[in-house]
Amino acid sequence: MDDELVRIREKRKQELAGKMQDAGRSGVQNVDEMHFQQFVTTNQFAVIDFWAEWCGPCRRIAPIMDELSIEFAGKVAFGKCNTDDNRRLAMQFNIDAIPAMMLFSRGQLVDRIIGAYPKDAIREKIVRRFGLD
Repeated sequence: MDDELVRIREKRKQELAGKMQDAGRSGVQNVDEMHFQQFVTTNQFAVIDFWAEWCGPCRRIAPIMDELSIEFAGKVAFGKCNTDDNRRLAMQFNIDAIPAMMLFSRGQLVDRIIGAYPKDAIREKIVRRFGLD
């Protein structure tokens, strides 16, 4: 009985350690013009949220991006790029409405989501476009 308890405790410790490690990789990172290319090329899958501080719908999307970054930790990298501070980047991707989420696979733009959509709709687009389960 004692050996079984020890095994169960060890297994649980390993599971918790794995979750803590994943939590350390989650979160939405700030991305700017200088680090943008590195961010999308070093992460197999990346979602960049183009936003502005004055944008109400952008503020509604921010917590959704935080939640999805935790949900997809270790699979998809999430970044946010302030369009007011990074105008050249916004122009490069022809962003004329925000929030605008750009989905990148291996450094290539594969899809975009324009507007404030519900979490489930954004999740579905990410899962479908990146082939995740």
